[in-house]
Amino acid sequence: MKIAEHNILTLDYWRYEVSYQSITLPSGSIGCAALNISDDVIEKLKQLSQPLQAVIEAVGKKKLKLELLTPCRESILQMLELLQKESAFPLLDYPYYIKRVPEIFTEDNMKNTLAYVKLAARNLPAALTDAFNHGRTLLRVIQNCAELPDSLVVFKDGLLPFARALHESDRATEDYAAVFGEYFPEFPEFSLSDPSWMSLINVSMQYLSTILPGKDAPQLVKRMHFVSFVGMLRYDLFEGLCVGHAPRKCPICGRWFLTTDARHTKYCGGFAPSDPKGRSCRQLGNLQGREKRELADDHPLKVICNRRMNTIQVYVRRGTLDEATAEKMKRLARNKLERAISDAAYANGSYAEEMEQDALLTEATS
Repeated sequence: MKIAEHNILTLDYWRYEVSYQSITLPSGSIGCAALNISDDVIEKLKQLSQPLQAVIEAVGKKKLKLELLTPCRESILQMLELLQKESAFPLLDYPYYIKRVPEIFTEDNMKNTLAYVKLAARNLPAALTDAFNHGRTLLRVIQNCAELPDSLVVFKDGLLPFARALHESDRATEDYAAVFGEYFPEFPEFSLSDPSWMSLINVSMQYLSTILPGKDAPQLVKRMHFVSFVGMLRYDLFEGLCVGHAPRKCPICGRWFLTTDARHTKYCGGFAPSDPKGRSCRQLGNLQGREKRELADDHPLKVICNRRMNTIQVYVRRGTLDEATAEKMKRLARNKLERAISDAAYANGSYAEEMEQDALLTEATS
């Protein structure tokens, strides 16, 4: 029975979960984690990847030399060490890859890469033999690492505005779909100015029986193979949305985290930065007073919202309010509640007035 193996650009999906290397998480976790990679880290990755870029350019010009391959080993190791130090991508199995890089970048393998590139330029089918497996592996590692910084830029440029809209939405599956429809066209343009197409190509899929991390019995999974990080990250984020998993920004630490229970989760479960007592963001959030708590049934702001929901339903039962308008009013009320919980000025200002029955009806029908 095949066991899920290490592959930096392969994801296994089963039910509501994704397995990446040796970890199984809710689908959407990988794309969500990438939203937290800072621009500063990406800029440092660009600098460290310059020797890798030089190799890619040399291959294209058919001028690859051994002296260009040699610095790539240290460049990739430094990139891995930077990502590990900054906890920029905590799902990556850093010890495994830090150990593997020296094993891949041997002098024999680099010479094999030179031979492969030289032969492939003349006769590609002849170069696709087992004799050049090590050379192709080494070159693929260089290509993957070289494109990582730019992939992260494309991913964040296209997905951060979308993630912010999801954060501010009503946080139900139908609302995720509505926001998605606003940001991504049904028929994307195949151009560099519209990176939506990057999630649609350069991916292959297979179904197989495999033993996932943390499982004892084999599962039938959907295995996705990607050739770019941006495609992998986008796909995972979208796959999570399909099952109701969405990114949300923690108001305490400012980091993105994945919610699987929609609107009720406000704070991430991580430790709050600079807190002398080492408390979690959720602990600190709950210490800010009842008006800041996530789930309190007698939340003063929720009392207003719940009262309005009940009134709307009464009007529907009496036949004085149609279902479509009632749903619009409920959505508006939920959005206002979410805003009030995160915005004290709004909560203490016009929130109660905007939640009046007549005000909501006017807004819903305008």
